[in-house]
Amino acid sequence: MSDQTDQICDEKIMGLKAGLKKLKTVIVAFSGGVDSAFLLAVAARSGLERLMAVTVDSAFVTREEIQRARQTAADLGVEHEVLEVDILSCEKVTVNSPKRCYHCKTEVFSLIRKTADQAGISHVLHGVNMDDLSDDRPGLRAAEELGFLAPLLEANFSKHQIRSCSRQMGLTTWNLPSQSCLATRIPFFDAITKQALSRIEQAEQFVRSLGVAQVRVRCHGNLARIETDAADFGAIVAHRKLISETLKGVGFKFVSLDLDGYRTGR
Repeated sequence: MSDQTDQICDEKIMGLKAGLKKLKTVIVAFSGGVDSAFLLAVAARSGLERLMAVTVDSAFVTREEIQRARQTAADLGVEHEVLEVDILSCEKVTVNSPKRCYHCKTEVFSLIRKTADQAGISHVLHGVNMDDLSDDRPGLRAAEELGFLAPLLEANFSKHQIRSCSRQMGLTTWNLPSQSCLATRIPFFDAITKQALSRIEQAEQFVRSLGVAQVRVRCHGNLARIETDAADFGAIVAHRKLISETLKGVGFKFVSLDLDGYRTGR
């Protein structure tokens, strides 16, 4: 990184630390991804009276993400709890309307808020940043309603700046591909089932094992539509027979590659 980038990171991290220290007792909603890992790492260096990371485990989260969250929290030396929620028992979520994310986040964030109240912790934080405001994210409303604070947003951190500052801090999460819950692979009004989520998780895990970092397997009933960056089309085509056989093996009947490539919010 350039000296100018280093200076910007130093100044922004210093401001973030100062704001966090004033909160004294904090829970970070911790997915283990780029944003929440950065927020947790800075919080761990801010001289707080108490800091806890809380990860909510549900059918929408991959086993890989849970393991990464455990490892990152351990590496940072932060108290960490993994709480389970049966999100598929919530009909408002599984009917998969455009408000799905709102209902899901209400369930998840309510659990984190309850944990904070029981532990006597004053503030709950999440890792939303400036770039998140460009997408339609109904879950942000749920967070606001439950009193979650967004320090990265308040400090005007963009995703690029979070990655740059994470790299400067030596965080292994700095270059992780963006992640989103497995439910986002299923079109609105297609019911969300455990079977569909399992297919998606297994399919994406296999494609990533071929060296494709950014991948989404969109589930349209029995059809799998693979989205990845155009630069990785060659890897998909080179392994097309193996991908087709494997994805059909987990339950899909048809396998396709989206020639428009990967785009968020689809």
